[in-house]
Amino acid sequence: MVRSYGNSDGGVERRYGLFMHIAVLMLGLMTIATTPSLQAQQAAKPIKLVVLGDSLSAGLGLPAQDSFPAKLKKSLQDKGIAVDMTNAGVSGDTSSGGRDRLDWSVPEGTDGVIVELGANDALRGVDPDLTRAALTDIVQRLKARKIAVMLCGMLAPPNYGADYAARFNSIYPDLAKKFDVLLYPFFLEGVAADAKLNQADGIHPTAAGVDIIVGNIMPTAEAFLGTITEQRR
Repeated sequence: MVRSYGNSDGGVERRYGLFMHIAVLMLGLMTIATTPSLQAQQAAKPIKLVVLGDSLSAGLGLPAQDSFPAKLKKSLQDKGIAVDMTNAGVSGDTSSGGRDRLDWSVPEGTDGVIVELGANDALRGVDPDLTRAALTDIVQRLKARKIAVMLCGMLAPPNYGADYAARFNSIYPDLAKKFDVLLYPFFLEGVAADAKLNQADGIHPTAAGVDIIVGNIMPTAEAFLGTITEQRR
């Protein structure tokens, strides 16, 4: 029987094999073109943040949506920065209290922690050495877990004297330098002692006061999230 060119069994097998090879190659190229890179996926993944603090971040006296973490999250999202924010503020907490609950307040998978603690230490006249030790422990333990840290500083009230203020106020810049973490020098900058921006107790910010805090802290917060994004790459 006369066979036409290419109709032999061997020819059919060779052409079929070539076709399958081309098909697989095209599928691979399409997959590369349509599947985001791992870096792109990581960059798009929301950054998981925890605000570890006291009543100033818990939002005492305010609706939940007016708390510092909630308003910071909204401001970041308005700039196109995806964040998953956890408010781990506990009213009345000292730095030692924050240290004692650190493990369950900061779950696994957390990318960064904004530490806002020390205001109650200063109001109660806690020995600055104890505050320093507690905050040191917090920073060390978070860094050991590969979690980025941003410190929010606090200033001592004048009623405990200049020596106490000097010892207390130096804690935050000292720790920021020692552990190479970002520092926002004074959490209540622009709000402290302003009756219009504080609630009746003269201590806790109103919603308008929280807006001032968030506006002031945003450049530092953005820089903080930038370092986290870089670490993901």
